Amino acid sequence: MFNRRKFIKASALSAGLLAIDKTSIANAIPASPGQAKNLPIVISTWDFGIAANADAWKVLSKGGRSLDAVEQGVWVPEADEKNQTVGYGGLPDRDGKVTLDACIMDELGNCGAVLALEHIKHPISVARKVMEKTPHVMLAGDGALQFALEQGFKKENLLTPSSEKAWKEWLKAAKYEPVMNIENRHYDQAAPQKLPGNQYNHDTIGMLAIDAKGNISGACTTSGMAYKLHGRIGDSPIIGAGLFVDNEVGGATSTGVGEEVIRNVGSFLVVELMRQGYTPEAACKEAVMRIIKKKPETAKNIQVGFLAINKKGEYGAYAIQQGFSYAVCNAEKQDLLIKGKSYY
Repeated sequence: MFNRRKFIKASALSAGLLAIDKTSIANAIPASPGQAKNLPIVISTWDFGIAANADAWKVLSKGGRSLDAVEQGVWVPEADEKNQTVGYGGLPDRDGKVTLDACIMDELGNCGAVLALEHIKHPISVARKVMEKTPHVMLAGDGALQFALEQGFKKENLLTPSSEKAWKEWLKAAKYEPVMNIENRHYDQAAPQKLPGNQYNHDTIGMLAIDAKGNISGACTTSGMAYKLHGRIGDSPIIGAGLFVDNEVGGATSTGVGEEVIRNVGSFLVVELMRQGYTPEAACKEAVMRIIKKKPETAKNIQVGFLAINKKGEYGAYAIQQGFSYAVCNAEKQDLLIKGKSYY
């Protein structure tokens, strides 16, 4: 026969034991050393990440959300006409059209992206609108432009005089065929493969931030490979390839030849490796080694780099070739530039 009094007593005892058990478990896990000191923090790819981090820090230092920080941060290279690999001023495709790719992801797993977007200076903000205003993740080409204009973005010419001049110079010897890393030829027509990776693969800014609440967001934006086939899409706007965030684990982003990152779902791989206990640097190294092992001959002539941060605010990077650098900004250091480790 069911005894209500015994049941209530037993339930209360079980609840008490459960509470004690949870307390014991919590007390058994030491606080992460330096975590409060490390957060908030923002990291980003390449030397132009220093200026981008500075603007992101304006948000983070005031207790702002990491999503707002990464959007505001990457606005800086997107608007810099001297930066010919991101946004306004980016080198065009072989048809002379500047097409931009970007994606953004927040701590809740929400994400948005635009692909082959023309005439809009800040594709990262259009990507955020896709995330927040539509049921979709990606919009491309004319559809992405139509959506941007409907959202109030200004249509403008993104081909600067200097980028147009460079494109016309490239046309003198260009061959109309899809050649991997063809933008190398703009720098050295005679021996494109002799150039170190860092001279021609600064094609992306990837940014990761953790705010004071411990929430992680990321952004990635680029004008893509110079003189690419019209319509070519790299890894930058693809969630899981150019960028991935898991608020329980960390975030990762990539730079370099996007085709190889896509084939290995690189940023997702880095985050999953961190979930298994890899440090950020070790996870980035393993992702690089996957590319090298699959295509050793291809890897000799291209650059791919990964940058990652874990939930504790620990960060690290690794690249195929020498020359990859990344910027770090937190309460202790505002303009730190670190040379990433590499295989070659």
